[in-house]
Order: sequence, then structure tokens, then C-alpha cells
Amino acid sequence: MNVVDHVRDMAAAGLHSNVRIMSSLLLTMSNNNPELFSPAQKYQLLVYHADAIFHDKEYRNAACKYSMALQQKKVLSKTSKIRTSTGGATSNLQAQSLPSEIEVKYKIAECYTILKLDKDAIAVLDGIPSRQRTPKINMMLANLYRKAGQERSAVTSYKEVLRQCPLALDAMIGLLSLSVKGAEVASMTMDVIQSIPNLDWLSVWIKAYAFIHAGDNQRAINTICSLEKKSLLRDNVDLLVSLADVYFRAGDTKNAILKFEQAQMLDPYLIKGMDVYGYLMAREGHLEDVEVLGGRLFNISDQHAEPWVISGCHSFYSKRYSRALYLGAKAIQLNSNSVQALLLKGAALRNMGRVQEAIIHFREAMRLAPCRLDCYEGLIDCYLASNGIREAMGMANNIYKTLGSNAQTLTILATVCLEDPVTQEKAKALLDKALAQRPDYTKAVVKKAELLSREQKHEEGIALLRNALANQSDCVLHRMLGDFLVAVNDYQEAMDQYSIALSLDPNDQKSLEGMQKMEKEESPTDATVELDGDDMEGSGEDGELEGSDSEAAQWADQEQWFGMQ
Repeated sequence: MNVVDHVRDMAAAGLHSNVRIMSSLLLTMSNNNPELFSPAQKYQLLVYHADAIFHDKEYRNAACKYSMALQQKKVLSKTSKIRTSTGGATSNLQAQSLPSEIEVKYKIAECYTILKLDKDAIAVLDGIPSRQRTPKINMMLANLYRKAGQERSAVTSYKEVLRQCPLALDAMIGLLSLSVKGAEVASMTMDVIQSIPNLDWLSVWIKAYAFIHAGDNQRAINTICSLEKKSLLRDNVDLLVSLADVYFRAGDTKNAILKFEQAQMLDPYLIKGMDVYGYLMAREGHLEDVEVLGGRLFNISDQHAEPWVISGCHSFYSKRYSRALYLGAKAIQLNSNSVQALLLKGAALRNMGRVQEAIIHFREAMRLAPCRLDCYEGLIDCYLASNGIREAMGMANNIYKTLGSNAQTLTILATVCLEDPVTQEKAKALLDKALAQRPDYTKAVVKKAELLSREQKHEEGIALLRNALANQSDCVLHRMLGDFLVAVNDYQEAMDQYSIALSLDPNDQKSLEGMQKMEKEESPTDATVELDGDDMEGSGEDGELEGSDSEAAQWADQEQWFGMQ
């Protein structure tokens, strides 16, 4: 047993720091005296040294060392006999035990992927002959191709993964996301489903994800529910997260939150999907819960995008947009495919007046998640903010044609129509159609109420909101009902509605303003005292604003430090 064998055994035992030191010393000896080690032994040392560096997360250095190992392998291939350090005898056994050249290339590609050098990673893996590609090589290639927009190549690689491993579910999801029919994907696994007991659910699972990637949310919900009710798959966390996500896409916030909560109760260390859950909670005004959730996830792992997104949502809904921008950028740095991170950063940029930069982020989110309507809504909001009504209308019509007529697409189209005085009647018709399909769809109710408020049809607005609130409780709806009640001089109930709104979201400024306005109108004497109090509070708020500005500069500086736009 020679010294290189000892290094190999240390590497196998996971003694990476020891391997790094020893291999470095031995490689220096080899450079000073090339006769000390055979070409095969030097190749081994280079690979073990690179592995140790990779373990230390020095990916650029590791890629360099792996490349040096490949160069040494070329020298080795030209040598007809492998010499040992003690003689010059041939050692076929040693040749067979050498680290795989294919594995070394995979490691180089892995380094490039982590360094976000996707083109270099593809070039390395493309250099491996098709017949020599292992399932993990094909899977990495497929993901890289999809990210680069090379959909045909991605489909081919995903199919190759399934040919080698018919139960590779993530490869199936990859194919479905690239518009491959569910029936075709199912046919690639049919032999396994039929030959192995208790796998009859898999064809239903494939159907559910086919519906998800086709944007057919209701059928996806029904199919996942049918799976989740089966005794063998009941309380599966992955299914619950998928179900929660589809409820969210369908605009059913209540059920989405319910399923996310159920999933995290089953798995307290759950990270997947928690960014969407945190966003929903922040949007609903539960900022204290969001802060707790973010802290808990940071304790689990700060190397995932989700905790950064959750903290960013807390900042965004606290109107600290510069900090939200930084946190969103950090999340993207950790996972460039995080749709929620792109939406967070886009929204922060939009609210900071950097609309063109925001548009870039919303477009990227759309590319990654073409069936998520909130990506389109963000882009439309940017167009409307920059007076691009024509672009917004074009986008809304495209969504309507592509994803079909449903309450969500109708409401998006109506929202744009409301911005143009010429298309007010069309907006009204679209909203009526949306509410006929889903009377409880909050966004449609809000837009219809806004339209009725413009037309001063207060009684109709009150009836609409009371009907919507019969089966749900929503801060915005209660506040809008309060506004309508004020318009018809029903101050007492208006005060009740504002109170309910504030109990649901204590940070809702509009409800607070409505309540304060009513109190001033009801009691002129008290109003004077209140005005003085407001003045005092105002001075405090000015100080807070100044602090906010300095904080914005601080976060902007940090953003530049991390090289984020």
C-alpha cells in the first residue's frame, strides 16, 4: 500500500481537510521530482485534491484543479504502461481503480453551475458522448438546457433520464413544464407501474401535474385532492404543498394558507413553498407571524431563497422597499429560478419608481412560470404605472386568449379597461362575468366596488360587499364597505367595518384614516385635540422617515456591494 492509497482511503472516509493538506504536499513533491509518482498516481492526487477543495466550497479553484486532472488523464492515456512509484511494473488493477473521467467532468460542470457559468457547464457536459452519460448528467443537462431556453434539447435529456430511471418524478415534472403531454409521460413509466405493486397512484399523479403546468387549476385541485384522500398518500407533505400552491394560483387564498399550515405542521423543517406562504400571510397583514416564520426558516437554512423572500415580504408590506429590494436580490443570488424572489424584487423596484428594471424581473418570472397570473399582473401594473395602457391591454388580452376565460383572467382584463374612460362599460361587463363564475373572488369584488364608487352607486356597492362578506372576512372588503356606509351617512356601522378591517390587518392605513376622519367629523371639539396629537405624531413620523431614508441608502449600498441591480 503506497502513499496515494492512503490519500484515497482518507478521501473515502470523508477526511477532506486531511486530504487537502496531504495531496497538496505530495503534488508539490511531484512537481519538483516528476519521477516520484506515476502519471496515474498524479491523476489520482489531482482528483482527490480537487474533491477536497470542492468540499470547502471553493468552486472556481476546484474547477481549475479538476481541469488539471483531466489534462493529466490525457497524458496517462498516451502512456501504454502505468508505472508505480517503486518499480516500473504494469498495474492493470490500479488503472481500473482510477477516478472516473466522466465523474470529473460532471464535477467541473457542477462547479460552473454553482458559479452561474451555465454555458461553460453545458459545454463540458456536451463533450461527454451520449452513451457515456449517466442519469445525473442527463438530468443536469436537461435543467441547464431548459434554463437556457433550449427546450428541444431539454426534452431529449429528460426523456433519457426516464429511460434510465422510469420513476424519476422531477424529470417527469420537467417534461410536463415543457408542454409534453401527460399521456406521453405516463407511457414512459407504464411498464414499471404495471410491474410493481402499490404504484397505481402514479398515473393520477402525472395527470395532476399535467393539469398544473397546463394552467388548469381547478382540475389540478380536484386530482390532487383525490390523491391526497387515498389512505396510502394521506398527509404527504409534497402533495399538500402542491395543493396549496395550486389554490394560490387559483386565487383561493384561504385554502392555500390552510394547506400550507397543514404541511408545515407535518414537517416543521419544511422550506419548499414557504416563500409563497409567507407572501400570502404578509399580504393578509399578519406581519408578526411572517417575521416569526422568516426567523424560523433562517435557523433551518440561510442557503435557500425562501427565508430571504419571507423577510423581504415582511419589509415590503412594512413599506421598507429598499430593504425588500436587497432581500429579494439576495434570494435571487441563492436561486435564480425563484419566481417569488423575482416578483418581490420587481414589486420593490416598481414601488421605488424604477419601473423599467421592474419590468425585466416580471418578464423573467413569466418565463419561468408562464401559468402564474401574478407574474402577468406585476407586469401590467408596471405598464399602467408608466402610462403604457396599450401595452397593458395587449398583455391582458394575451393572457385571456392563452389561459382562457375564468374569473382571474376576466378581472385582469377588466382592471386594464378601467384605466381607459372609453372602455368602462366593457370593464363592467367583464367584472359581472367574473363574479358570475366566482362570486367570492376578492379581486373582482374590489374592482367592481371601485367602479360602483366612481359611479356613486353606493347602495349597489353596499349590497355587493355584504354579499361577498357573507362567506369570507377580508380587510379590504370591510374597509370598502365602511367607505360606502360613510357615503350614505351610516356612520355607526361604518365605524364597525373599519374596526373589523383593522382587527384583520392592524397596519391597514386606509382603514385607520377612515376611522380618524369619522371621529373628527363627529366631534369637532375632540378633533382639535386630536389634530394637536396628530401634529405631535407627525413630527415623530418625520424622524422615522429620515431614518428610513438613511436605511434605504444603507441597503442600496449593500445591494451595490453584492453586485445586484
